[in-house]
Order: sequence, then structure tokens, then C-alpha cells
Amino acid sequence: MKVAAVGDNCVDVYAREGRSYPGGNPVNVSVYLERMGIDASYTGVVGTDEYGRSLIDALGSKGVDTSHVHVAEGSTAVTMVEIVNGNRVFGDYIEGVMEHFELSDEDIEFLCSHDLVVSGIWGHTADDLGKIKQSGTPIVFDYSDQPQDPIVDSSIGNVDYAFFGLEGDDTEEVRSFMREKQAMGPKAVVVTLGEHGSLAYDGTKFHKHGIIEVDIADTMGAGDSFIAGFIKGILEDKDLDECMSLGANSSAVTLQYSGAW
Repeated sequence: MKVAAVGDNCVDVYAREGRSYPGGNPVNVSVYLERMGIDASYTGVVGTDEYGRSLIDALGSKGVDTSHVHVAEGSTAVTMVEIVNGNRVFGDYIEGVMEHFELSDEDIEFLCSHDLVVSGIWGHTADDLGKIKQSGTPIVFDYSDQPQDPIVDSSIGNVDYAFFGLEGDDTEEVRSFMREKQAMGPKAVVVTLGEHGSLAYDGTKFHKHGIIEVDIADTMGAGDSFIAGFIKGILEDKDLDECMSLGANSSAVTLQYSGAW
């Protein structure tokens, strides 16, 4: 089994601590999949700066296939981050060369050669999901904390498993939203609710899973690692409850160290 992660990347810069870490939703997911023994590739674009070179090297050191990481003249995307009471707080995001990222026909062919494709709302890939869907390759897509973004309704019909990261508890408002979006096409809509665990809806019933209590060093990558664990369950033909359990266990590992990985 091999998973294609495609879309945004960045370097998370913790200026106050004087540290930086490679990151970005699909980048993180690819590394977490490799951590669980699943082959993964990453497709995206980095700049000609040191951050770009280090990101490619870091992915390669984790076993991720970087054959379709493009290098464009300019700066690699950067996100400024602070840690406040163990939680990540995002500052400025400088998109750099990611702003103009587009998938080529050859990139799409490469993605469709995998067993599953995973991407997210910041990755400039939403317009190409239909082409991937036509190949029969399952698609996992992370809409992050942007439930009202127009990209949701324009793309969710091409998504098999749609993820959202929302604040707060399991409420009827959340469930109503999940019913509405699942009716638009996905096999399941999954919402992560931070300390309140996760919730999934498959068109028939809701599935709920709690968190695993650990000492938290940094919440960076927690949602991405949940998605990676969930994908492992999909590839192993697990049911939704088992997929959510694998996601929670994957998040628990990530929460215990600084940086996404």
C-alpha cells in the first residue's frame, strides 16, 4: 500500500524558542504514515532557499518519496508559531512559492498510481480532485477549521473522507453540519474536537471516540496524525470506530514532543 500526500508545505518557525520544523498538512501526514509502516510520497513545491532544501532532506530521512517535490525560484512557505500553555498559536503565514502551486498532468497521473490520495484546503489541489476521483483512487481531504469556506461545497462531492477540525463539544449544530456535508457525497465526514475527541458520520449513524490522555508538549500536528492513523484504518479495511481509535493513538504519540515531527 502507498499513499500520495499532496499540497501545502511550510516551515513552522518558533521565533521565541529559536527553533524551526518542517510541516504542512500533507507533509505531516506523509511522515506519520511512514511512522506507522505505510509507504508515502509527497507532491508539492518548495523554494530555492535553505528551508526548501532542508524540508526535502527531512522528508527523505523519514522515508517519504520526494520524487515529485518541485523546486521553484523563491521562498519556501513559512508559518510563525508560538506555544502558549502547550497549545500552538499561529502568527503570520508567508506562502512563498506555494501561492502559485499547480498540479501538472504528470503529477496527477503519479498521484493516481497510489492506493489513496490525501490533501487539504490550503494545498491548491481542490480543483483537481475530480480528475483524481475519475481514476477510482480514494480521496481524503482536510478542510481544517474552515467549514464555511466556498471550497468545501465546491469540492466535497469528489471526496471520500472529509475531515474538519472544530472547537467545542459534540453539539446538534455540529451533527447537523456533518449530516449536510455527508449528503453531498463523502462516505464519511469526520470532525476532530480537540480535548472532546472525534466524531464521524457515515450517513447512517454517528460514531464517537475520546482522546488518549498524555502529557502534552505541543499540539502541532495532532490533527494531521489523527488523519494518518485513520487512513491506516481505511487501508486495512477497518470499520469507522477502529479507524478513529487508530487516529487517536497516532495523535497521542505526536502530542508528546515539540514540533509536528
